[in-house]
Amino acid sequence: MISKSICVYCGSRPGQNPAYAKVADDLGRAIANEKWRLVYGAGDVGLMGTVARAAQGAGGDTFGVIPTHLMDLEVGKTDLTRFIVTETMHERKKVMLMNADAIVVLPGGAGSLDEFFEVLTWRQLGLHGKPIVLLSVENYWAPLTALLNHVVDQGFADSSLLDFVDTTTSASDTITALRRALS
Repeated sequence: MISKSICVYCGSRPGQNPAYAKVADDLGRAIANEKWRLVYGAGDVGLMGTVARAAQGAGGDTFGVIPTHLMDLEVGKTDLTRFIVTETMHERKKVMLMNADAIVVLPGGAGSLDEFFEVLTWRQLGLHGKPIVLLSVENYWAPLTALLNHVVDQGFADSSLLDFVDTTTSASDTITALRRALS
């Protein structure tokens, strides 16, 4: 029985550091071991494919959402527990967030940043209260957390913005943070 669903945003590429794929694998397995469902972008490439294959390999429930135009580019992973094809990126993001209890952001590029800032903004506006965790593998997200602090320091957001994001450095720390936030 699935108790919670964890949305994972991450790169459609593996990145240069092998530690990124290792933590994606660790996180996918850990989500499955918690009997939580993985919600993600339904690709079978990069860190997306790694996290999904790890969750599947550990017997986990997987929920993927992909827009039509990315089916070929991101190699839509159709063997998931649930596979949804949307018309647009906006629909994809909405379906992913609506079907999740928490968000984890692994290393990624512009798409992952877009997803992060959208859920952070929606949290700031009170549109959801879901935990957001930046999994900062080898300090990958350090420049982003510095930017968030800069935004607050310069008066463009209240300091409460920083309370909406928890930063971890490993899959096990992420699971601990999620357990605490979801209890």
